Amino acid sequence: MRLEHFTPTYMVERIYDLTVDDLKAHGIKTVLADLDNTLLAWNNPEGTPELRQWLQDLRDGGIELIVVSNNTTKRVAKAVAPLNVNFVSWSLKPLPRGILHILRTHHLKRDEVIMVGDQMLTDVWAAHSAGIRSVLVQRLIESDMWQTWLNRSIEKYIKKIVFKAHPYLKWEKTLRDN
Repeated sequence: MRLEHFTPTYMVERIYDLTVDDLKAHGIKTVLADLDNTLLAWNNPEGTPELRQWLQDLRDGGIELIVVSNNTTKRVAKAVAPLNVNFVSWSLKPLPRGILHILRTHHLKRDEVIMVGDQMLTDVWAAHSAGIRSVLVQRLIESDMWQTWLNRSIEKYIKKIVFKAHPYLKWEKTLRDN
């Protein structure tokens, strides 16, 4: 395991900060997104007006959003139904399985896809394992589902190491190339 596995390509405060113009400027045609605490607060399954506007902006800009989640099919299907987006459940992140499935079934080029998530140990690692760029975002709310506490504990130490090794990594409002 190398440090680069956990080092995000970009760090953006929130997924909603990713604009169509910024994504297009970086050649992105498809955004893959984690579900809980990235796209939706795990305790607010309805989402927010800000989320709905962001999704509409993506659609208007011709950018597809696909959710990549480790959750069950039932849980993810229920969460994304009102959002009208495609998804992969049981993706087994940090394994690249779910991302590779999407690349294959949607005939996507790796350099036109980006993975956005709130965890280095799952989302960032899976993205790099699949050969695509990653965006680490701050989690929408401080609390997590109970299954996430172990990852967060380990990630705390990994973040310190990654940030020390890569001092240029800072929370941004755009996709800033380092």
